[in-house]
Amino acid sequence: MEIPKQMKAFRFNHYGDIAENQRTAVPTVGPQDVLVYVRNSGLNPVDYKIQAGKLKTLFSFQLPLTMGNEFAGEVVQVGSQVQNFVVGDRVYGRPDNEHTGTLADYIAVPAQEIALLPDELDFQAASGVPLTGLTSYQALVELGHVQPGQKVFIQAGAGGIGTMAIQIAKALGAYVTTTASPEKTALVRSLGADQVINYHENYFADVLFHYDLVFDTLGGKYLRDSFKIVRPGGHVVTINGLPTYQFGQRHGFGLAKSLLFGAVSAPLRRLARKYRVHYDFLIMHPSGTQLQVLSQLIEAETLLPIIDRIYAFGETQAAYDYLESGHAQGKVIVNVNN
Repeated sequence: MEIPKQMKAFRFNHYGDIAENQRTAVPTVGPQDVLVYVRNSGLNPVDYKIQAGKLKTLFSFQLPLTMGNEFAGEVVQVGSQVQNFVVGDRVYGRPDNEHTGTLADYIAVPAQEIALLPDELDFQAASGVPLTGLTSYQALVELGHVQPGQKVFIQAGAGGIGTMAIQIAKALGAYVTTTASPEKTALVRSLGADQVINYHENYFADVLFHYDLVFDTLGGKYLRDSFKIVRPGGHVVTINGLPTYQFGQRHGFGLAKSLLFGAVSAPLRRLARKYRVHYDFLIMHPSGTQLQVLSQLIEAETLLPIIDRIYAFGETQAAYDYLESGHAQGKVIVNVNN
């Protein structure tokens, strides 16, 4: 494939701006990078949070910024030091913040952040795996250390992360409880949920107790009340809470910002001490190695990406509008070049 100098991209110029289709330069490839021709991109709430400037405290992005944080495509160029990928490989991944921008014809990404597609998946299905799959894996395995027989509660089971987390928790041998509306109950049960709470009728904190792990995706009141249902010594992991001092130190944010994190998260840490549970705020990190683990689960038919809707590239804003409405069951995918 001849690589052009310019490409289409869905990007915004300033925080809070409306994103639009633009022309921009095809990214250059470093010695340890691969250049991927993007076939499909999965959409995620973090995308429009970045666009709105809500993550400026955590991360610095170079503007203008191309949107999108997970992809599936074909390798068209490899850096001089890359040994484990060749031109023509079908790959998928979640790029780091310096290489973000999957809603474009091409993306340059470090080779250690991608993995080969499982043979069982096409590009559309595969593009919905990396971000939600890695987030769920890291919450349940890396931080939660879920063991067979443990009780795990996952908020919002029919969403993009929920549909992944339920399946991974079941693969780990856990007893899984989740929340869903009546019309989505069949979906989450088909994924392996042992108990489904109709959130229109029951509030989870009123009916659950003595859980080993809560994986919170909603934040706010739902996060605060999660501490009530966890056994002493158990774990609350959230992607929608507040970072701690320890989080800042682990991720290299420096002393001043880590101290700020410690101050703002103090109410949550007090709850953790009150109920004698561990609290962790998670920002997922790219990992080709962990993607390979997810690929093995897919190949074993233990993990199946759930796709709600697929949009054309020219309909990307409509796709984000639908995702933000909160009605999606599983992933929303954009055909970039498919």
